[in-house]
Amino acid sequence: MSHLSTPTLESCVPLPLDDVLLTDVIEKAKDWAIMHGAAMRSKQNFNPDGVQFAPFILTPSSFPRVEFLKAVRLQPLLNELIHAVAHDSKFLLDTLKSTEQVDEFTRELISIYRKVLAEGITQTVTLALLRSDYLPNLSEAIKQVEINTIASSFGGISTNIKPMHSYVLSELGYQDKVANLPENMALSGLCDAMVEAWKLQNCPTSHILFVVENVTYNICDQRLHEFYIREKYPHVGVVRRTLTQIHQEATLGPCGQLLTDGLREASVVYFRAGYEPGHYPSGNEWSARLLIERSRAIKCPSIQYHLAGTKKIQQALAKADVLRRFVKEKEKIEAIRDIFTGLYSLDFDDEGDAAVRLALDNPERYVLKPQREGGGNNVYGADIPATLAAMEGEERSAWILMERIFPPISTGYMIRPNGPNPPPLVQLVSELGIFGAIIGTKDKILYNKQVGHMLRTKLSTVNEGGVAAGLGALDSPYLID
Repeated sequence: MSHLSTPTLESCVPLPLDDVLLTDVIEKAKDWAIMHGAAMRSKQNFNPDGVQFAPFILTPSSFPRVEFLKAVRLQPLLNELIHAVAHDSKFLLDTLKSTEQVDEFTRELISIYRKVLAEGITQTVTLALLRSDYLPNLSEAIKQVEINTIASSFGGISTNIKPMHSYVLSELGYQDKVANLPENMALSGLCDAMVEAWKLQNCPTSHILFVVENVTYNICDQRLHEFYIREKYPHVGVVRRTLTQIHQEATLGPCGQLLTDGLREASVVYFRAGYEPGHYPSGNEWSARLLIERSRAIKCPSIQYHLAGTKKIQQALAKADVLRRFVKEKEKIEAIRDIFTGLYSLDFDDEGDAAVRLALDNPERYVLKPQREGGGNNVYGADIPATLAAMEGEERSAWILMERIFPPISTGYMIRPNGPNPPPLVQLVSELGIFGAIIGTKDKILYNKQVGHMLRTKLSTVNEGGVAAGLGALDSPYLID
């Protein structure tokens, strides 16, 4: 896409850096990252006994202070909105009706939801650890990219990026600039909320169950949560299990307790897997998910919260009349609508046909999004017409069309394992994620906080920017006025 008229954000330090200084500070920053857990296992050369630093931007990227503070302020309100949506079964099922017919993964999730609804939901308290992602738009006003309701990652590692950038700025002789890096308490905020849910269960011998992938690349981010809980709450145990292991080992006790090995109760379940079809290689894993949902454990997320995070729901909420169903105060509605970009249904009706015409007439202005998390699934610009043409039957109902956001560009050095040394100065765009935590029942919210942030930065020439997917780099916001 062309960036000829795209605004730029000034770097926090004068660039380029002298080659000798650049090489020296990169070496220090890489070691700092590894020694402080800002690391991942390699996908290319996987070794369970080794990690490499997670990709990062050498100096923090500029971000408008007013827009950062707006996102922080807004998060508790978004928590409330998604909480209300997740507890409205009629809205969820009606909105996802067309998607359910054509998207097998969503259909399986809804099947579980229908079963637990019919049986009566055993645990009415839910825990949600959310992340709302934003891009600054051409005007620099933030627009929401999406809201994540399951496996909202990088709270652990991101907490360590601010101190790393503080160190880098000091090494470069810009100690005075560290004050413009906002405090980030994402790790403690997310973990404290898990323990709050654990306390509500009033079962001192129970533990928190982390549901994980068969192979975990993003190990540091997950383990940092586990280690924080062990350090701050030594009486709270954490157990890691895959969905396959849960199917093999877990049972329900006489009162609906989730027993991970037939004996010990998991009173809180934190999903770091289960958000994509590959995590369910057989019916056994779906059975494990249903077993968890039937239990009295507090789920993060519950099946209905998982569904509330689908793109189809996000698209529906962009309509003013739908938003009014969940938010009553006019100022709150306006604050939420202000961050929404254009979102369109692709159902087989007049609205969907109109959206297809929009996409075909000007594909560079749009993004096609399926009901998937984890990065790497979207279709952009010139690829949209062929993708739409190749869809069979009712398939397009499983997708939404989103107006593309064109963020301002910054300049910096992207540091990647096995990357060029010294790295070139590149043009970058950044996506801000704000973490939120909310606990409650359908009728009562018990806990609601904004708990931290992350910044992911990618090359301005690439479309997808997931760090775990290997396309972006970790960063921290340098607030500018």
